[in-house]
Amino acid sequence: MKKALQLASAFMGVIIGAGFASGREIVQYFTSFGIWRGTTGAVLAAALFAFLGMSLMRIGSRLRVRSHKEAVHAVSGRYLGALIGWIIVLTLFGVGVVMIAGAGSNLAQQFGVPFCAGAVLMTVLVFATALLRLDRIVRVIGSVTPFLILFIVIISLYCFLTWDTPVSELHETARRLPTTLPNWWVSAVNYVSFNIAVAASMALVMGGSEPDARTAALGGLLGGLGVGVLILLSHLSIFSRAGQAAVLDMPLLKIVDDLSPVLGVLYAVVLFGMIFNTAAGMFFPFVIRFAARDTPAFRIVLALTMAVAIGLSLFGFSNLVGYLYPLIGYLGLILISALIFDFVRFAVRRNP
Repeated sequence: MKKALQLASAFMGVIIGAGFASGREIVQYFTSFGIWRGTTGAVLAAALFAFLGMSLMRIGSRLRVRSHKEAVHAVSGRYLGALIGWIIVLTLFGVGVVMIAGAGSNLAQQFGVPFCAGAVLMTVLVFATALLRLDRIVRVIGSVTPFLILFIVIISLYCFLTWDTPVSELHETARRLPTTLPNWWVSAVNYVSFNIAVAASMALVMGGSEPDARTAALGGLLGGLGVGVLILLSHLSIFSRAGQAAVLDMPLLKIVDDLSPVLGVLYAVVLFGMIFNTAAGMFFPFVIRFAARDTPAFRIVLALTMAVAIGLSLFGFSNLVGYLYPLIGYLGLILISALIFDFVRFAVRRNP
């Protein structure tokens, strides 16, 4: 059980990134549909995360994979596996671009720094880290995930204890929030699909590190349920401030700042660190896909990638989350379909 809980925590750390911590994803995918449909969507997302987390970890353990490429090809075949591989590559770049924009919005909202300054700072940090091989910094900053979970619990308690606006009024306000998704259930499925496309590589490898497939599957199941609980808490917290925090790029940051300006500054720092961690985790494997590390080609591809990324970040954090994330989510359905097919095929083999 201890090992399963460790895997669950690791899976949650992969899913709960900077986009989640900002609260913008939650508004886009859940809160904008109001209290009932948004909450139902969050419950559906929790169930899907639990099932897919279990499936990914089990596949990784069963195949004892050392890289996601092995697992993807084993599950979906050579040609479909190649397509899924390119979807993952696109996901890496797309999420990296959103993180550059998120850094700009984070510093602009909390400290009044120009958007471009925050975006340029994040670009320079990622570029320097890649060239100087500062992998340890990325690992250290990645350890802030437990602090984020603590913040979400504190935010939820604060919002629930100070909730003084009628649900019906908040519901109407929330329904007016913009979203690019057509309805609540497509939104929930798209959100899970997007996140699985981001997390599949690490989840498969983490599962491969555990020889007991049942333990790995339990870890993925518990991790998925944990993510679902945090989605639900975040959704209800932001819903309670639908007319205030929900309209900003960083809704959760606004709520923390309302609770305490000191905690607001601390949360902004934690969020910036998570943005950096996510950006580094996206851009490094993307560039390595095209050029070997410590080569002149690597530096050239890295420079070009970061230049294009900072240019695209100017579309704005909310716009990128609104349009780029759903696109990745729709493409990620191919990967989810392959996982479901593998689950059914494995179940049939075990029970002929």
